[in-house]
Amino acid sequence: MNIAANARSGAGFDDFDAAFSDDFSSGRPADEVLINDPFEPVNRGVFWVNDKLYFYLFKPIARGYRLVLPRPARVSVRNFFSNLTTPIRAGNALLQLKFHDFGTEIYRFAINSTFGVLGFFDPAESVAGVKQRTEDFGQTMGFYGIGHGFYLVLPIVGPSSLRDGIGSFADSFADPLRYADLRTMEYLGVKWFDVENRLSLDHDTYEGIVQDSLDPYLFMRGAYAQRRKAQVGKESYNMNIFEGPVFDSDLLNPFEWFGFD
Repeated sequence: MNIAANARSGAGFDDFDAAFSDDFSSGRPADEVLINDPFEPVNRGVFWVNDKLYFYLFKPIARGYRLVLPRPARVSVRNFFSNLTTPIRAGNALLQLKFHDFGTEIYRFAINSTFGVLGFFDPAESVAGVKQRTEDFGQTMGFYGIGHGFYLVLPIVGPSSLRDGIGSFADSFADPLRYADLRTMEYLGVKWFDVENRLSLDHDTYEGIVQDSLDPYLFMRGAYAQRRKAQVGKESYNMNIFEGPVFDSDLLNPFEWFGFD
C-alpha cells in the first residue's frame, strides 16, 4: 500500500497493478525472505493500522471522488502530477548514468508541457510512443550497490526499507511543489489530493491481495522486495525518441482535442 511513495514518484496505482503481473510472475512463494525484517512485530502493527486506514478512509474517499469526476479528467490530473515530478526521475536517471533515460524524461517533459497542455495530456506516449521511466534515489543507491538495510512499513506510506526511506526523503528536495509558495497544510493537501486521485484509478489491487493471500503482510513484503530488485536491475527503455509523428501538428494540436479546431 505504497501510497505516498507513488504520489512522489508519479507512478499510479494502475501501474502498481501491472507491476504485479510483470515483475512477480517467477513463481516464488510469498513467504520467501527476500529482505531482512528484524522489526517484523512492529512492522506488522503498522501494517495493520495502514490496512484499516486504507479500507475505512482512503478507499471510500477515492470511490466517492470517482463518482464525482469522470475517468478522463482523473487521468489528466494524474498526468499533470506525474509531469510535475519529472525532475525526480530525470535527476536520478542522470545520477545512474542512464543518459538515454535522462533524455527520454526531458523529451517527455518538453512535449507534454507544451503540446500536452501543462502535462494534463501525454502525447509523448499516446502519439510518439515514448513511455515514462521509473527512477528514484532509492534505485540510484541500489544501482551503486547499496542494499536495502532492512524492511520497514511506514505509517500511511506503506512498504519501504531503510535505503528507500532515505531515498524518498532525498527525492523530496527535487519535488517542484516543495518550492511552491504553499504552507505546510496546503502542501500536504495537494499531496493528499494526488494520492486520492491515483487511488481512484486503481482496480482494487490491494483488495485482491488481501483476499487471495493467507498472510498479506508476507506477500506485500516479498512483492515489494521483488519489485525493487527488478527496478534496480532492469535495462533501460530502449526506443528512439525521435521515431513516430512527433512533430505532426495535426496529431499534436491540443485545440483539436478540445473540439476548437
